[in-house]
Amino acid sequence: MYQPNYKITNKILRYVGIIEAAKEVIDHAPLLPYYEKQFREDAMVRAVHYGTHIEGNELSLDQAQKVMEGQDVVARDRDIQEVINYRKVMEYINKFQISNVKFQITEGMIKDMHRLTVEKLLDSEKTGEYRKNQVVIKNSQTGEVSFRPPEALAVPYQLSDLMVFINESPDEDIHPVLKSGIVHYEFVRIHPFVDGNGRVGRALSTLILFLNNYDIRKFFSLEEYFDVNADMYYEALQSVEKHEGDLTPWLEYFTEGLAIELAKIKDKIESISVDGKLREKLGGKPLMLTDRQLKIIEYIQKTGFLQNKAFETLFPMVSEDTVLNEIKPLVELKIIRKHGVTKGAKYIMA
Repeated sequence: MYQPNYKITNKILRYVGIIEAAKEVIDHAPLLPYYEKQFREDAMVRAVHYGTHIEGNELSLDQAQKVMEGQDVVARDRDIQEVINYRKVMEYINKFQISNVKFQITEGMIKDMHRLTVEKLLDSEKTGEYRKNQVVIKNSQTGEVSFRPPEALAVPYQLSDLMVFINESPDEDIHPVLKSGIVHYEFVRIHPFVDGNGRVGRALSTLILFLNNYDIRKFFSLEEYFDVNADMYYEALQSVEKHEGDLTPWLEYFTEGLAIELAKIKDKIESISVDGKLREKLGGKPLMLTDRQLKIIEYIQKTGFLQNKAFETLFPMVSEDTVLNEIKPLVELKIIRKHGVTKGAKYIMA
């Protein structure tokens, strides 16, 4: 079985501590379903955009989001297809749930992820199939060879060893965040496919977090951290070979990234989370609202307030009394409050 070489440094301990503290807040924050949906959609868009942008995709974040929503965008066909494909990969890993039965990640799953990643981008005989030739990784700026993956003959054996490490390493022996970072590096090092290895490797490391009770409500995306300073990302990956297989510098970089991402999400959640009284009332559970109540909250969030005269625009063919009946529980729970007493009164966030 593959045995990673690394040390637990003070940096890694500090970053893992930040991750654990943020995870605790995020996992137990009582959020309105509107915000749950918003956080998940935001994480998906960022994962898809930055996960392809780091590979040279030229779409902006706004363009990528439009493509994901099925809107037309004027751009290279390849860029559009990459975004469509990587969204499918993210949706693929999102469908796997933690269960009481030990879940096994298989090589078949890896190949499925690759097929989704390169659909309509590679010849069919190269999709979901290990590479048959030796490849080299070059610096896109200088053209210099920066990395030589193992020979093609070694790929099936080394990937098989990695699968054993993923599925059989005792959970108590290695923290899930470190396991995710190790697999991220080792998959990219093996470079099993002709193209798409970075995207598959990043998705695989995210899946490992999901399956080890670190899905963190699927609110996070590491891809933005990697893409913001792509040179640092590649330098961190290359540091392992420079340090004769020592993964420590890479894991310091990796854990720092997740700590930064989760700390940002924690801060956002704390700024919008339901107040203390409601938190106690809900027992830490999300509040279930009707579709109309969600729409009311979304409208107030966007415009700052809601008045009776806007009811017809917001809910055509729905009576004013019905809308007021939807508003009443939101006021009672102190999610929104009424400012004024006449028909010109405004409903604002409490």
